[in-house]
Amino acid sequence: MPSYIVKAGIRDPRAKALVFARMKTMYGGKMIAAGDAVFLFASEGGQGLVARGVVTKAEAAKKPRGLERWTPRVSIEVKRTALAKRTLGRDQLKAWRDLKDGSPQAELDFKFYRQATNKICAVSDATAAFLRSCF
Repeated sequence: MPSYIVKAGIRDPRAKALVFARMKTMYGGKMIAAGDAVFLFASEGGQGLVARGVVTKAEAAKKPRGLERWTPRVSIEVKRTALAKRTLGRDQLKAWRDLKDGSPQAELDFKFYRQATNKICAVSDATAAFLRSCF
């Protein structure tokens, strides 16, 4: 099963269900589908990893007419399944900034902080395993 990371403004990480409307997708994020695992990172306040869940609904947004360049967007609904027990955010990933060592931390830092926008990204199996260790 593919795994994804979602970086977004999350007001209540304890909510049992969360909705993310028209999220930008990068690094394979547009392939997200119902049943996929997601790791949720709160972009506001530097909190970082807050929860994990499973996608219950995914719907691709249609490209607006007349645009030549457009980043694909997806709306998803997520059922939260766990809250993070360990802090993992910008400060904890800073040591991996600009490293290309193949580590899960380097992958997360690159995908989240190279472009600081909110987004959905696919992650490798190794990174998903690392993230599961935070719960």
